[in-house]
Amino acid sequence: MKRFLLSAAIAAFGLAGLGASPGLANKADDTLRIVWKEALPNVDPHYNQLRSGITIATLVMDTLVMKDPRSGKFEPLLATSWEWKDDTTIRFVLRQGVKFHNGEAFDADDVVYTLNYLVDPKNKILTPNNSSFIKQAVKVDPYTVDVQLKAPFPSALEYFSGALFIYPNEYHSKVGPDGMAKNMVGTGPYVMKEINGVSRYFLTKNKDYFGGIKGPASIGNIEIRVVNDESTEMLELMSGKADWIWKFNADQAPLLNAQPKLQAVLSESMRIGFLNLNLVSGDPASNPLANVKVRQAISYAINKKDLVKFLVQGESRVVDTPCFPDQFGCNVDAAVKYEYSPEKAKALLAEAGYPNGFSTKIVGARSAQWVAAVQEDLKKVGIKVDASVIQGATLVDLFGQGQIPIGYWDWGAYSVMDVSATLPVFVGGQSSSDKVGDKEVAEIVMKAGTEVDQTKRKALYDQAVKLISERALMVPLHSFVVPYAFTKELDFKAFPDETPRFFWASWK
Repeated sequence: MKRFLLSAAIAAFGLAGLGASPGLANKADDTLRIVWKEALPNVDPHYNQLRSGITIATLVMDTLVMKDPRSGKFEPLLATSWEWKDDTTIRFVLRQGVKFHNGEAFDADDVVYTLNYLVDPKNKILTPNNSSFIKQAVKVDPYTVDVQLKAPFPSALEYFSGALFIYPNEYHSKVGPDGMAKNMVGTGPYVMKEINGVSRYFLTKNKDYFGGIKGPASIGNIEIRVVNDESTEMLELMSGKADWIWKFNADQAPLLNAQPKLQAVLSESMRIGFLNLNLVSGDPASNPLANVKVRQAISYAINKKDLVKFLVQGESRVVDTPCFPDQFGCNVDAAVKYEYSPEKAKALLAEAGYPNGFSTKIVGARSAQWVAAVQEDLKKVGIKVDASVIQGATLVDLFGQGQIPIGYWDWGAYSVMDVSATLPVFVGGQSSSDKVGDKEVAEIVMKAGTEVDQTKRKALYDQAVKLISERALMVPLHSFVVPYAFTKELDFKAFPDETPRFFWASWK
């Protein structure tokens, strides 16, 4: 009913003539007006796990390096250069002449303070996995820092370029995360001017920004407002009160594209959807999922092409690997492919001792439609499924407790383009989300994570991908799409890591 009402509202706007709506794009006052649904309890990027929080952090703060999503290359940001001194030490040479928005000069003390703060358990940051590989940071001179790692970690730069935003040490040591929540200070291309609770943020262009790969920014001001629901979000866009929205229902994209001054895109994300299987709970003799032929049957039974075409839509694609295909180490050619074949699925079930199928449960956290589609496909081969959708955090918790046999999972790998951010979580024996219990695969994955020779590392991941798919330890389904809609006056490009880069946006 809610979707019908929303579609009706859009149709009403269309009939009324969107062209009559004043100021659809706020090019005149050089303010990009963004509306989204996620409320941030704290804009400090190390104390929130939301994508909207990362988006704000990229505007206000900087990391040492940045990975250019257009080229895949690491580029200087707060660090001008870096080198591996040995397998567990990276030396960063820092940019000179940079200032934080409060006037505090940037130097090695800020980097050392930030990294050592993040790895100190007493600070209870909400994203410890992003820095858990770091042992400590050591000041070499005012503009040189050595970062010592706990063990060889060849994908370290992926993390330094992602979410390890640098604090101003003098300011942050006084105010802490609560102070950052009220007055966010960084070195980034935008200055946070106003924070109104969790409902509104106003940023202005940093005219003294040092540049680098991020900037300087083109648009003068950015206003971000938080609304309660998708209907409000979309009507704000259509009425001209907003210029940009995202993560609405993909079914609404054609209706928005029918409006002459709006553009909607369903852009592929590096987030993948897959069935996470519980092989280890209970007696293996009574757990059908412990049988490899059953898992292979499930893989053959699901019509992934139709799932992508009719439900996920947009730029989504069928995924055959236990990782996003563009990640380092995620070799599509190494994976066993399971083309849709109910006949093969039925034959494998019979060979496994289940000629009449069996009963199980699938729980998802995103789309009831997607879960229902998988339920229907499995029903066709004799597998009777009790399907439901719950909150993501609850799904992770219950699966970790062994209470859910099959989870319809999604994973964005913290936007890290390396399988070290994916495979250890689900088949590496390092997480409660791993109910596979395959020691051979876990050993290969963990060995690959510390192998510094990239050729050897890739070969190890190839081996892991082959075994995971061969043994059907996971059932990969599809990549995700992120719906975006914005005024045609805005030049905006989306990237697979789900991080909008508004410092690259401009008015046409």
